[in-house]
Amino acid sequence: MTSSLYVINPAADFPTYFGAEVLAASGQPAGVMMADLAAATVAALAPGDFRISICDETVSPVDYDHPADWILITGKVSQRGRMTAIADAFRRRGKKVVIGGPYASLSPARLRDHCDVMVCGEAEEIAGKLFADLRAGRPSDAYFGDKPSLALTPAPRWDLYPNDRALLGAVQTSRGCPFECEFCDVIQYLGRKQRHKPIAHVIAELDALWAQGYRAAFLADDNFTAYRAHCKELLSAIADWRRDHPMDFVTQISIDATRDEELLDMCVAAGLNQVFVGIETPNVESLRETGKRQNLKINLVDEVQKLVDHGISVMGGMIVGFDHDGPNVFAQQYDFAMATAIPMFSLGALMASEATPLYDRITSEGRLLSGGVETQAVPWSSNIQSKTMSMEELHHGMKNLCNALYAPAAFGERMLRFIETFGRERKGPEPALLDVSKLRDIERQAMQVGMDVRKMGEPEGRMWNRVWGAAVRKPSTMTIVARIMFQYAQARHMFAKGNYWEPQLAMPPAPQPARHAEPAPAE
Repeated sequence: MTSSLYVINPAADFPTYFGAEVLAASGQPAGVMMADLAAATVAALAPGDFRISICDETVSPVDYDHPADWILITGKVSQRGRMTAIADAFRRRGKKVVIGGPYASLSPARLRDHCDVMVCGEAEEIAGKLFADLRAGRPSDAYFGDKPSLALTPAPRWDLYPNDRALLGAVQTSRGCPFECEFCDVIQYLGRKQRHKPIAHVIAELDALWAQGYRAAFLADDNFTAYRAHCKELLSAIADWRRDHPMDFVTQISIDATRDEELLDMCVAAGLNQVFVGIETPNVESLRETGKRQNLKINLVDEVQKLVDHGISVMGGMIVGFDHDGPNVFAQQYDFAMATAIPMFSLGALMASEATPLYDRITSEGRLLSGGVETQAVPWSSNIQSKTMSMEELHHGMKNLCNALYAPAAFGERMLRFIETFGRERKGPEPALLDVSKLRDIERQAMQVGMDVRKMGEPEGRMWNRVWGAAVRKPSTMTIVARIMFQYAQARHMFAKGNYWEPQLAMPPAPQPARHAEPAPAE
């Protein structure tokens, strides 16, 4: 007796810095920034004779008339609203619904009433039992996975996924993080002991992504450089693979990676040209408060610059609302940002996610608020009553800071600093030049969205002309500049959807940089 599955990755409840909702908003076909690993991996865990369809709702609508025996829904807290809405709609139609994923693992009570079967934790070691029970039509109410070896993780079923509508492929290289940031929920369900996928498996998955047409991928790792010896071994293998497969990579690292020059050189040789770094705050007392020890006793501006100098662009995580953040934190964050070569910051108020030490502390102190957004890295609100400012002050300060950081003049200043210094300490060959003829349709469409930033208004047009002119004069930066301009368009779309884009609300404007002035016309 076979069975059939409809695996759904719901759309996010609102645009995020890491999405691609701006594609559809700009009149292009819908797409996603990163292909969804969860849905493709769940499909791979199912027995080979199961009939499986995957829906990524950001790309295509959910088919509520799908004939599958079981509806499988996975997602994060940023997808909570859509997860429950989709589940409820299927159950009203008499369908049986299974819910799993990060949010189900961290907050099972929030989803328990919306599904027939709950899957908490990691699925590799319980998949056999789960799918056998689904096949027999007699599943348990809940299944609980532990922390398996990633050697058990099958290659994702990318053959079932809409790859033509994803900008980046994805390969999970590890799970877990050794650090202890109070606000982070990663270690709560993935653990502090980092588990690594066998390198041969990673390379095999890269082969599969290459065959599907991807030429850029996200290395899904909560802290890619945490274990230096293993990281270098993996980077060496990827660099060897890239000799015949020129793919670019994006990942997440911590700032302490800059202490190892050899590691940075190996990152560049392996095609790693953009990283997310949790900067959080230049406020030393706030870093101590949250347990971000790896960011202490260093000059954050200088360490970021090391990455850019080597040829690695940085997207910085920025958080306000720590207990040691007073009303002056917004100006402090702005001044810090404008001293860096970081064009893009994911700015958010501090959130207490369920199951984290921060959540427990804030709850015990009677400062937990309900009814608002509960997602990290979005600026709209916080579920923590601040000790040092009113919620109105926090909201207004966040709005000012968003507008200040992404005002065209300020963003353009950071972009020009990035272009000027990018790769000046690079060892090895320059990156491949941008070749529009080799781009996939979604890549061309994303590039067009970035180009259309110049049409947002006169200040945006002036900024775009300066930035793109600088990139043309330094061709090695053009590919990454095109990607960043798309990310800027996404951030502006996000702010507009959240009613946060009001250019008149801003910090003092960034000074116009005379050293980047446009050249005078030839006589």
